[in-house]
Amino acid sequence: MYKIEFSDFFSSAFSVDCLIFGFTEGKIKTLLIKRSIEPYKDYWAIPGDLVYPDEDLPLAAERILRELTGLTNVQMHQAHTFGSPSRHPQGRVITIAYYALVRIEELSIKASSWADEVRWEPVLEVGDLAFDHNEILEATFDRLNKQLSIEPICFELLPEKFTLNEFQQLFEYSKGIPFDKANFRKKIKGIPLVKHTEKQTNVKHRPANLFSFNTCKELDRLEENEWVFKM
Repeated sequence: MYKIEFSDFFSSAFSVDCLIFGFTEGKIKTLLIKRSIEPYKDYWAIPGDLVYPDEDLPLAAERILRELTGLTNVQMHQAHTFGSPSRHPQGRVITIAYYALVRIEELSIKASSWADEVRWEPVLEVGDLAFDHNEILEATFDRLNKQLSIEPICFELLPEKFTLNEFQQLFEYSKGIPFDKANFRKKIKGIPLVKHTEKQTNVKHRPANLFSFNTCKELDRLEENEWVFKM
């Protein structure tokens, strides 16, 4: 029987994985990198790396995302911790998943450091990833889905000015089911949206009206009633 020494408790490494979610072309997408190093060389993965011994976790998340994708000033939130003893082939590595919601059209990404490529991939179309990253993605996307129902975070994914069709597509992709257009618009009737005078441009179909979220009004309302958006 293996005898546990006190020093064994200090032999684990820590890493941070950064899940960045955006919405475009009717799909919620996540940012992936292609690894250029072993283990899992040439596999696609969530941007992540080891935490330095003297580094705080939030700072590690910022550094890792910047080094691998070039992204800066992205507000990330801690989601889950994954600590299976066998999740990393080189030893015990406990990873902390961070996530962020972004507007893809406002970002410029580039592969750097040991990331060969970087791309946005629809969450529901992601193939086999390195390590246990499929499990991490699934758990974090599930958390996002639950938050979309109880917090007005959907507007962090939508363009600043969006169509009602884009609004509906986001929830359809999130929940994995289609919604009747009339019923959906009835559901969102109480949400404080601002209708703009301009319409879509550079589209092949009839231009739709553009809307934005009335943030100030919504924050006042949330003091009395919690955001609930169940379908």
